[in-house]
Amino acid sequence: MFRNMVTSLFEHERIITTTEKAKEVKPIAEKLITLAKRGDLHARRQALGFIRSKAIVDKLFTVIKDKFVDRNGGYTRILQTGVRKGDAAAMAIFELVGYEEVIEAPKAES
Repeated sequence: MFRNMVTSLFEHERIITTTEKAKEVKPIAEKLITLAKRGDLHARRQALGFIRSKAIVDKLFTVIKDKFVDRNGGYTRILQTGVRKGDAAAMAIFELVGYEEVIEAPKAES
């Protein structure tokens, strides 16, 4: 489950999950970003040992790494959103720091 959550986080840069799961996944995601910042072949192979998708590891080592070159930690954040309706579990948004959602403006009619 943690592998899938980390893979989804790096793919979408933002996921919605329970607070407890986000707190458990945070150290794993931060360690993988630190590996990407190291950038050597051994670090890439270690990341591939955890994340099974080569495309996501490539994104981690190219796009995501470049966002955090000057940062020494704290690559992710957990934002509390409330409780889930069915079982009252605490929900959170787990995202990479610097995430910006792209919203397309509606087309103007001519």
